[in-house]
Amino acid sequence: MNASQMATFARTVSACLSRGHRARFSTATLAYRNAPLDIHPEIQEALATNKPVVALETTLVTHGFPYPTNYDLASDLEEIVRSTGSVPATIGIIGGRVKIGLEKSELERLADRARNPSVVKVSRRDIAPTIGARMDGGTTCSATLIFAALAGIKVFATGGLGGVHRGGQDSMDISADLSELTRCPVGLVSSGVKSILDIGRTLEYLETLGVPVVTYGKSREFPAFFSRSSGFQVPWNVDNPAAAAKLLHTQWQLGMDNGILIAAPIPEEHEKIGSSIQKAVDQAVRESEENGMSKRGKEVTPWLLSRIVELTGGDSLISNVALLKNTALIGGEIAVQYQKLLSEPTTPASSPDNKSAEQPSKRHDDPFVPAQLAVVGSSAIDITAQANKGSDPNLATHSTVPGSVEMSLGGVARNIAEASHRVIRNSNSTLLLSPIGDDAFGRLLEDETRSMGMRSDGLVKTNLKTSVCNMFVDAEGHLLTGVADMGITEAFDETTVLEHLRKHKPAIVAFDGNLSSVSIESVVQFCYSEGINIDITVFSEPTSITKSTAILPSIQERITGMDPTVSPITFASPNLLELAQIYRVAREELYDLMAHPMWWKIVDSMALGQQYRTDLERLARKAVSTVDPSKGDLSFLVEKGIASMAVNLLPFIQHLVIKCGNLGVIVAMRKHDDDLSKGSAWEQGHVRSDRRIVAQGKWGHFVVLQHFPPLPVDNIANVTGAGDSFVGSFLAHLLRQPGSMDDPKLLESIIDTAQRAAVLTLGSQRAVSPALSDL
Repeated sequence: MNASQMATFARTVSACLSRGHRARFSTATLAYRNAPLDIHPEIQEALATNKPVVALETTLVTHGFPYPTNYDLASDLEEIVRSTGSVPATIGIIGGRVKIGLEKSELERLADRARNPSVVKVSRRDIAPTIGARMDGGTTCSATLIFAALAGIKVFATGGLGGVHRGGQDSMDISADLSELTRCPVGLVSSGVKSILDIGRTLEYLETLGVPVVTYGKSREFPAFFSRSSGFQVPWNVDNPAAAAKLLHTQWQLGMDNGILIAAPIPEEHEKIGSSIQKAVDQAVRESEENGMSKRGKEVTPWLLSRIVELTGGDSLISNVALLKNTALIGGEIAVQYQKLLSEPTTPASSPDNKSAEQPSKRHDDPFVPAQLAVVGSSAIDITAQANKGSDPNLATHSTVPGSVEMSLGGVARNIAEASHRVIRNSNSTLLLSPIGDDAFGRLLEDETRSMGMRSDGLVKTNLKTSVCNMFVDAEGHLLTGVADMGITEAFDETTVLEHLRKHKPAIVAFDGNLSSVSIESVVQFCYSEGINIDITVFSEPTSITKSTAILPSIQERITGMDPTVSPITFASPNLLELAQIYRVAREELYDLMAHPMWWKIVDSMALGQQYRTDLERLARKAVSTVDPSKGDLSFLVEKGIASMAVNLLPFIQHLVIKCGNLGVIVAMRKHDDDLSKGSAWEQGHVRSDRRIVAQGKWGHFVVLQHFPPLPVDNIANVTGAGDSFVGSFLAHLLRQPGSMDDPKLLESIIDTAQRAAVLTLGSQRAVSPALSDL
């Protein structure tokens, strides 16, 4: 990892923590941002299905106990947590990657210091350097708190908390564990603070930081690690797991982002030798001051604990194991009870009678601002598997191949909305209207939408699963195959969609083909009926070959009695294959749209005669690219019937913006202008452009067909979001300049910017390149 990547990771951790309890699934966020963090499948499944999880640290493995006691103890703690019904998540750093949940081999690697002497002790300050150097590290209490919070793990069980060192009022030697509790919404179960520290000043410091401190049991006396008594009282205690869980739940239900310290005293049977151990503690502290060890930072605690083991003949080691097992048991029980509280149904206090299954996800303190662009359709999590370069493509269909797996936000409507949002640079202009599940992926979509500055009041929670699209791409980034679980979008209730559209009355309504035909028809009908009073542009993104024809029922419904100068669909943005599919199905008996009298009337008004055919043949001889002759010419316009199909669809779709991949972009549109013959912009433009056909028809109708050459592409990392970025940029500029389609210069500008947006995303691992914000 280079310096830039280290800085990015550090900023990501800081940003996630700044969102406190709202960043419940930030491990997914980090994976999405390509952070060096791996979450064990068992932990991932537990978090996604709302099972109780308990975090465990690894400094006790790397610097707390000798081998193999350390390995056996860590394994025992995991089993104790499992015995309560919770899932253990032992956290460490392996080879410069954060591991939330360790394999046995990884735990062994950290434990065996003889074979792995370079393993380091990792606090907050050490995270980025350890990862940057690709080293192994045992996470301290503070580092474990950080990663537990990022993962959405709400309970962490450990032995002793760090604190204010003796003489800390002069040395300012204060453990990072204390300040971390102000940042991480995690319940920390420990046996108090280590007895080598200044317990009184530690409690005072925690009070100053506003960290709740409660004891676990009948007494409110704060435990002193090896002893149940410290002589210091705290104001609160809980005596069972359910009460502790309720305390945690209440804290975060109120939006308080800090953690809570739950101090569980060592079991009584192990306290008998506590006084003798305390004498050893005092002696070890004196020795550290005399030999200068007390001034050696993070080396102090391991040295003191080791010396105490020597002075007590191993008795302190036995007590240490006992208190660790005790906190693991209590932590597991609290996590189970906490998860039960989360599973209880709740009714918002502000609307006790609200029984709707779909609720918009929004911040209710935000004043309502109507959106100018509404994008309706799918939001999804994209999981992309890409083979390494040099992998045998034949093996990929029958076996596994080496490669990489990345997770990012996706969904056609979501991608378009993000692209538009980035280009417009106005957080309120674009409304993403999309269903999400009340699950881990849905919460990730919600959190990330907000973190990008986009409005989230159009994300509607339903009782279905959030959409997930799993794609497989080759080494060059080209899509091989994929599986899309998008049922939630097809089931999106059109009533909910219309409620939002009526509320916002946007100037442009765009939708993707993942919606059901019924929902699409409702959207088109809304725009048609509202368009009587306000001008609403209807934009259809076909999405895929199979879904591209979902707009045909709404066209069939609108074509009878429509104004021949206005098509049912204002814009559509198919690729070449989707265009051919729409054309083919529109002609089939089910719809037979091209036998409708209105179609004949409009085609007749176009009056495309010999001059048009001559101009088309001329255009077909042009090179696709002005700089790359290998791309061939535009003969496909004639030979594959692309121009003919586009023109024949114009009665139904007023503007076709056809994405042709590395062949560029074709725009076909029909316009109505009584003054065309008197020198309109298009008539003047016809003289200047050798890639544009302007064909004048009857009664003020005319057709424009224009090719825009492709832009050079230096790098292709991912092709899945390029088309969506193109559309989002196009919509953003259409919103800024509503007359773009009436001016050749403006159209060239809008297409150029949209192509540049697509190129930026082609070079990005994300579905929409963040660089669109700079366009």
